Amino acid sequence: MQLKVMTAIENCRTAALGGHVESCQDCGHWRIAYNSCRNRHCPKCQGAAARTWLAEREADLLPVGYFHVVFTVPAEVADIAWQNKAAVYDLLFRAASETMLTIAADPKHLGARIGITAVLHTWGSAMTHHPHVHMIVPGGGIASDGARWISSRLAFFLPVRVLGALFRRIFITRLIQLHDDGRLTFLGGAAHLAERRAFLRHLAPVRKKRWVVYAKPPFAGPQAVLAYLSRYTHRVAISNRRLIAFDNHGVTFGYKDYRRDGPERQRVMTLAADEFIRRFLLHVLPRGFHRIRHYGLLAASSRKANIGLARRLLNFAPEPDEPSADDPLDQRPPCPCCGGHMVVIETFERWQQPRAPPEKLVLIRKIAP
Repeated sequence: MQLKVMTAIENCRTAALGGHVESCQDCGHWRIAYNSCRNRHCPKCQGAAARTWLAEREADLLPVGYFHVVFTVPAEVADIAWQNKAAVYDLLFRAASETMLTIAADPKHLGARIGITAVLHTWGSAMTHHPHVHMIVPGGGIASDGARWISSRLAFFLPVRVLGALFRRIFITRLIQLHDDGRLTFLGGAAHLAERRAFLRHLAPVRKKRWVVYAKPPFAGPQAVLAYLSRYTHRVAISNRRLIAFDNHGVTFGYKDYRRDGPERQRVMTLAADEFIRRFLLHVLPRGFHRIRHYGLLAASSRKANIGLARRLLNFAPEPDEPSADDPLDQRPPCPCCGGHMVVIETFERWQQPRAPPEKLVLIRKIAP
């Protein structure tokens, strides 16, 4: 899987994947556009995917405040997840979502069915292994009888200490069950954890730790939610904008040191090329693993009906967006010379190069002011 990701990123937007030639209808400017790899781990390919995903999610937004809740696991559990990504990452999703749904449904807290959009991140700012789940949650939910909308307090959703305690209990119980069912693998220095007593001793310290559940203040409105989601849903371990230099000394990039405050938090790190690649590949997800999931009111099986009911209970009926006849169908960037409309004049297959531009186009480009 890691080799496939590396190959896709290396070939992204090169002749290896083919492409097409565009020409400006006004000034004749000519440019080549190579195809993207569309791999979900490629930093260059996530922009378009994020825009498409966000357009679909925008229809689900409700006129309420939204909260951002983060569930993370201790280092002892992260060590187990490193060799058992599919099983432990899936457990992280299930334990975190069950915790939220259970506490929210409790009449002592909110007493309502809530909706959750959850996104898995497996990295820290320096690309170390740090699995955690970000959740975006509407500030309220539908009462158990479906007759009313119950709103949360303006600046408080659910108690994080209660969430952390339940999350710890659910996660540890089911992690031990995975071990008993033989669904965990341990290699190298962790091979001794295959024995049940050693595994339980490894987990003993985390039973007493406070598991971190972090709740941020609510967003400033639905558009702020979309802006946040656009940054988090399709993010990869490191973006191109964080890369500073690549030379004989290694790869230099910016990161945040969360142990520092103020300007000192922004730091710069240089890693040898092989270590940089190793850290990046730590975060390649198993084949077919879904890193964006929806729960409760936003679960795919009943999302449309639940959103409709929530809007009725909130007396909110947005007008349907009708496509405008003036909306451009072609989303290609305009001509960099004159801003004119670019049209495709040639396509070429993988590992091929485009033909030279026609003589007429070359002449136009030479005489253009």
